[in-house]
Amino acid sequence: MYNDLEYLKVSLPEDILKLKSNGDFIGTIRLIDLKLKKEIPFALRKRLEIEKNIIKVIQREYPYSFEEALSIMQSNVKNFAKDELITLQEESAADWILVNGKVYFNESFYGNLLKTRPDIVKRLVDKDARLANEEREQLLIDNIKMMKEKGEVSYFIHLRTSLKIKKEYSRVNENIKVHLPLPIGYRQVKNINILKTQAKYISSHDYPQRTAFFEEKLRDDHEFSVEYTYENYLKYVNLDESKVNEIQPSFDTEEHAPHIMFTPYIKELAKELIGDETNPLIKARKIYDFITTKIMYSYMRKYFTITNIPEYAALNLKGDCGVQALLFITLCRYVGIPARWQSGLYVTPYYVGCHDWAEFYIEPYGWLFADPSFGGSAYRRGDKESWNFYFGNLDPFRMPAASEFQHEFDPPKKHLRYDPYDNQVGECEYDDYGLLREDFKVKLELIDMHQI
Repeated sequence: MYNDLEYLKVSLPEDILKLKSNGDFIGTIRLIDLKLKKEIPFALRKRLEIEKNIIKVIQREYPYSFEEALSIMQSNVKNFAKDELITLQEESAADWILVNGKVYFNESFYGNLLKTRPDIVKRLVDKDARLANEEREQLLIDNIKMMKEKGEVSYFIHLRTSLKIKKEYSRVNENIKVHLPLPIGYRQVKNINILKTQAKYISSHDYPQRTAFFEEKLRDDHEFSVEYTYENYLKYVNLDESKVNEIQPSFDTEEHAPHIMFTPYIKELAKELIGDETNPLIKARKIYDFITTKIMYSYMRKYFTITNIPEYAALNLKGDCGVQALLFITLCRYVGIPARWQSGLYVTPYYVGCHDWAEFYIEPYGWLFADPSFGGSAYRRGDKESWNFYFGNLDPFRMPAASEFQHEFDPPKKHLRYDPYDNQVGECEYDDYGLLREDFKVKLELIDMHQI
């Protein structure tokens, strides 16, 4: 099933697209099942089978009707009017779909507006939320200043991740398998120590999507957990385009279906951005500048529901951290710049949560970091120093658990993962089906963090 994901590059039949676009999910599944009963091409069959899983996921992604979304905004934002929500919807700032012909908003639409709309944040009823956001920004600004002054920075980080199956999805005494992410020992990460866990198996320290694996009979209110420490070491790189070598490597420049694909639009966009430029560092910077200044940050529905993530970002001019990173990687690869994925957690005393970013390779510097999401945020608030920093450099507040996009676990899951591309909060499955993200609770705890 995992290898079947490449068939997402196959288009859906028109009649199925019509029903799906209108949010008639019951009708969509019925029509898919009718087609699957017939003798149809193998590639189309695989595509339709995957679409059934996508429909299952997407139905739970958009819980708020227009009236419910308006109530959320008016309860939290001073003097919020109905016309404002309509405008946000039309500008695609508040993600929505049609469900049986009616507008429904994504579960994260409110959080997305707080992240991307300073004017709304200023009107929050809860002033503490605004102050917390300002503290997080200042931490990054101070770190950049310190890295430039000292040339490097190192942090010790102690984390605990725990997972519980929600009561309504708990099958006590049934066999269950759980994967929890762990830091990968490569690039900036050193001295990883697993302190406490009852995991049955832990994948190797450099495995591309590293996890602690549990397999046991589920007990009532059981908690799966792993506690670990690691150290992040980052050196500041001052890039100079005049020092770039004429000969550059060609590894990590290939396509990887269904997402890292050189579609006609990606090719046209790359040509428009790069023009006649031949210096690979300047090429990468042009791509970074486009994404950070033209792609609006937006929380996303689950990646599994998007058939081509980089093209989605390039067409809709919006996307979250991972969507922006994949667009950067795809455009870099198309123009001959090696680029790859890195993701896991963003970890500070103020917040621990999921985050994705990218790496790209330029001789003589080697592998460099690029975080279009953080760079774009800095650009929007007028912080040019931070904007420039996140092209080539990275802050030390990360826990990388994935060094490759769309990579299988060790050991692999039997059922298709709810997120078959990334490795951030965990995956669970019974013998007969895999659980969705909404079926379990995850707690990310920072126990200690200090500069070395």
